[in-house]
Amino acid sequence: MPQKNIDFGKYGARGVKGSEAVARKLDELAGGITTPVTARRGLMARLHYLTRTAHARRAARDAGLTVTDRTLKAWLDGGRRPSKANLDRIEQAYRSVRRRNVARHLLRRLNASGGTRVEIHPLNQSQVPRPLQRVVEYRTMNVRRWDRIVAAWAAGDYQGLDDAWTDTIVDLGSQWGQYEYVTNVGFAA
Repeated sequence: MPQKNIDFGKYGARGVKGSEAVARKLDELAGGITTPVTARRGLMARLHYLTRTAHARRAARDAGLTVTDRTLKAWLDGGRRPSKANLDRIEQAYRSVRRRNVARHLLRRLNASGGTRVEIHPLNQSQVPRPLQRVVEYRTMNVRRWDRIVAAWAAGDYQGLDDAWTDTIVDLGSQWGQYEYVTNVGFAA
């Protein structure tokens, strides 16, 4: 039943909110630095990305990386290593700035040619007792308008993304509530 998944997983079903799966896929499509921030190479790549221009530094500050220029220079020169908390801030700032930078290009690709075909893989019911399992099949649909979804993703607005994704899956008809939680959402752009 739509939006009745208040106790999701109570009987052993496994999955994630559909909007979380969409956000993961958009992050994957956005690409970026794959080396972890804890490795020197990954840290340097992120710091160069966030500090190469005045615009990038301003965006990094807006995203929460509020350290002095002296500290940034020490990190870039290798004189000091950021603390764990600062490594997390660097990673979050990088993700936020990267999302903003690629959102317009990604939106154009997703909306091209009348939209993008989306595969929705239903939740995993292998741990649910047999009498309580539902028949939930694999579905595909064409999403024509990605504007609200990509805008909420780029802004880091997870509630807005959830609302936009829920409005999109309503096109599945009366069964849309069965796809609030899924194992995966797949699409390519």
